[in-house]
Amino acid sequence: MIVLRSVIGDELRRERLGQGRTLREVSSQARVSLGYLSEVERGQKEASSELLAAICGALDVPLSSVLQSVSTKVADHEAHETKQTVTSAA
Repeated sequence: MIVLRSVIGDELRRERLGQGRTLREVSSQARVSLGYLSEVERGQKEASSELLAAICGALDVPLSSVLQSVSTKVADHEAHETKQTVTSAA
């Protein structure tokens, strides 16, 4: 089973690292504690919609883009799980 908060955290971290930015820079711009942002990126904390919007704003990436990427990854995972279930049942 896939954990949505982990996929969201992975996507946020991928975006931040792709920009060569530190947790400190992004947390300061998003006005969230560095520790909390780190926990969100590691999938240990659920991010509210307001927090996601603030982090995306700090990263200068549309929230819709992050959510679309997360949605695609979840759909791919579900398709893979379904395929394995069908193969196991045969």
